[in-house]
Formats: sequence, structure tokens, C-alpha cells
Amino acid sequence: MTILRPGDLVILKSGGPVMTVDAVNTDIFDDDKVTGVLCVWFVGNKLERARFDCNAITHPPPQDVSSDQMEPQPPEAAGEYKAMIDDMMAAMNDLAEASEKVSGAPPSRPRRASATKDAAEPNTPAPRRMN
Repeated sequence: MTILRPGDLVILKSGGPVMTVDAVNTDIFDDDKVTGVLCVWFVGNKLERARFDCNAITHPPPQDVSSDQMEPQPPEAAGEYKAMIDDMMAAMNDLAEASEKVSGAPPSRPRRASATKDAAEPNTPAPRRMN
């Protein structure tokens, strides 16, 4: 039996879609005894989830990916993506600068009162004694 971990890709031995292991259920008294495997997968946009016996699933066979199947990204696509990210960052920085100008100062966190200041306050009632 193969060791399954959350995040592993599996398929049913009888066939079906590639699924992701979400959780591996073990016996309450024996962590080495797998009682079920919770798997998730998509059917269109709908997330499906089911529990399977560990003997009913297996790792999918490795897929051969030849260099002919992979299409190289043209350099201009990477440049366009970088330009889009740069524009988004500039817009976020402009918004942050505009909010600082409106408030007059950068936002600051409130300060915590010190323990000595709290102890010296005259309005604090003294603790009562129990007789």
C-alpha cells in the first residue's frame, strides 16, 4: 500500500478524474491503519468531495510532457504582465499617498498605558480586604 498524504494526486483504480487527497482518516487506536481517504475534485465549476477506501485509489501514472507539447511564452507576454503589475502597484501607491495627504499624518497605532501610570491614578479604588 502506498503512503497517502494531503495534497497527493490520486485516481480510482477503476478510472475517473484525477482527485486531490484532502485528508487521510486513521483508526483511533492505530495511526498506521488507514480507514478512509477524503478526496476532492472539480466537475466543471462544482467542487465534489467523497470518502474512498484506501485500496480503491492509487497514484496516477506519470504523464510524459515532451518539449514539443509545451509552448514557450513569448518575451512580449512577460513584458506586458510586468507592465500590468507595475501599473497596479503605482495605483496602490498613489492611493496610499492620497490618503496620507487627506489625514495630514500617517496613521499611527494607539499607545498602551504603562503599568506605573495605571498604578499612580488616584481614582482607582483600593482592593477590599476580606475578614
